[in-house]
Order: sequence, then structure tokens, then C-alpha cells
Amino acid sequence: MVENFDVLIIGSGPAGFTAAIYASRASLTTLVLEGEQPGGQLTTTTEVENFPGFPEGIQGPQLMNNMREQAKRFGAQTKFEHVTKVDFSNTPFKVWVGDTLYESKSIIISTGARARYLGLPSEERLKGKGVSACATCDGFFFKDKEIIVVGGGDSAMEEANFLTRFASKVTLINRTENFRASPIMLERIKKNEKIILIANKQIAEVLGEEKVTGVRLKDSTSGEESELSADGMFLAIGHVPNTELFKEMLDRDKAGYLQTVPGTTKTQIEGVFAAGDVQDTVYRQGITAAGTGCMAALEAQKYLEHKEHEAR
Repeated sequence: MVENFDVLIIGSGPAGFTAAIYASRASLTTLVLEGEQPGGQLTTTTEVENFPGFPEGIQGPQLMNNMREQAKRFGAQTKFEHVTKVDFSNTPFKVWVGDTLYESKSIIISTGARARYLGLPSEERLKGKGVSACATCDGFFFKDKEIIVVGGGDSAMEEANFLTRFASKVTLINRTENFRASPIMLERIKKNEKIILIANKQIAEVLGEEKVTGVRLKDSTSGEESELSADGMFLAIGHVPNTELFKEMLDRDKAGYLQTVPGTTKTQIEGVFAAGDVQDTVYRQGITAAGTGCMAALEAQKYLEHKEHEAR
């Protein structure tokens, strides 16, 4: 039998779970298919300090689990399943997980984004052998080791700061002179004696055969190369939106983000909405993702009410 829902949410995280809370609380039958990374990117974050309502901060995985349980309290179903195919050409919309088919009157996409890598063959070869994009996942394995963090934004600063809990030394490498991080995060890093900042350098190659032994650096201005020894390298250089599943059906920008009507979460297909980092090219914060999740649920509710009125 095919299961039918009023709202089907593809992906989780702050956007998906907030949408589920609002939709299920409005007595709409709601299903969340959480995807490859249940709970989204915040499950790879240690302490979340800037989400309102938690003056002492909260662990990312705990925040996501709280949201999940809150959505389930109002009747939302959540499944740790990864969507493999969709069809938005007709209603009810169709969503497949392998051979299992779900149908829904409306869709909210909150598939988020994934970590960006440098694209070096040596980096690809050494993934899981000292190359990582998740400090909270792999930091423990670098106790008393020397490691490198690549990036210049708040995420890179947070990763570097977190990794000092384990590493003996953390070298943060940024390809330009200017760090994109907020002043408070940059100041915090500068005060940490375990962290060394290197600006205007790029990673030309990750060194090592069976495991990372260091990197070859290239000066962004002069092109001069040098080597730096290290036991591991963590990437914190941004993310790629998870939108490949929808490329034949929904409009995307040049970077791959889903395009929505300004001021809304509406895609070009009526009844299909997008929320969170999958469509946010500017803010990409947990709280803004939650906000757009709320918007998507309210817009889905209004859409369903309109359709029901038309059918009378």
C-alpha cells in the first residue's frame, strides 16, 4: 500500500523539523524523511551558542533531537530514510525510497548542504586517513597530534577551537589575507595558544601514502611553495547544496541552490516549497533555517486550505 500525507518533508535539520512541528500542530498528516545525515549539519557541531533560548549553549545533536521529539509529540512521523527519486509533475506528488513509494499533497524540501572539499586527488585518496570535514566526528583520533584546519570563516574558527581539545597544535590556513570570520570568533582564536594562523596560502597537495604526513602549501601571491608537517587536515571551506535529486524539476542558481519566490519558500511548482540551507545562499544559520521551515509549513498549510476550498 502507498502511504499518503498532507505534507512530506524531504530532509531534516532545523528547517525540516521546524516545518514538521508547525505542520503536524496544524493537524496535517506529516512525514519527515531525514536523509543521509539525520538532523542535518548541526549534528556535527559541538556547542551551539547562538540559538535563542539556550543561554548556556546546547550541543548540536541534542538540539536536533529535541526538535525531532517536539515534532513527533504533535503527531509527525520521522523515518531515517534517504529519498532516491521524486516526481513533482502531478499531484499527489510522488517520493520514492528505493522501491517504497510515498505520496503527498505538498512537499517541503530541506535537504541542506554538505561539506565542500578542495578537489585534490591526494585529498580524495587520504579521506578517512587523516583528511576530514567533521571535527566533531574525527577530532578524538588526533589526541596530542598536530593538525591543519583549512578555511577562514566562523566554521573554520569553531573547528580549530574545538580541535585544540585533542591536538597539541592546530594550524589554521586561509587562502587570502582577509578572514571572513566574525571579530569575536577571530579574537577567540588569536587568544588560543595552541592555534597558529597562516594567511595567503593554499593547499597544493596533501602529503602522505597510508596516512596524512603534511601538506604542500602555495603562496597565493608569489606562487612560492613550501611544506608543512601535520598528522591530519580538516576542511571548513563551505558547503554544496544537496539538490541533485531535483535538478530536472526545480530551478537552481549557478551554485546549485534551489530558487524560491523572494520573501517566500515557494518553488516554481505550486505545492512544493524549499527551506533552510538548500535555498539560503546568504545566512546559512540554524535559526534562519528554522525560520524558513516555519514559513514553508505555513505556506503549505495555506496552499492545502486553498486546494480544499477549490474542491468544494
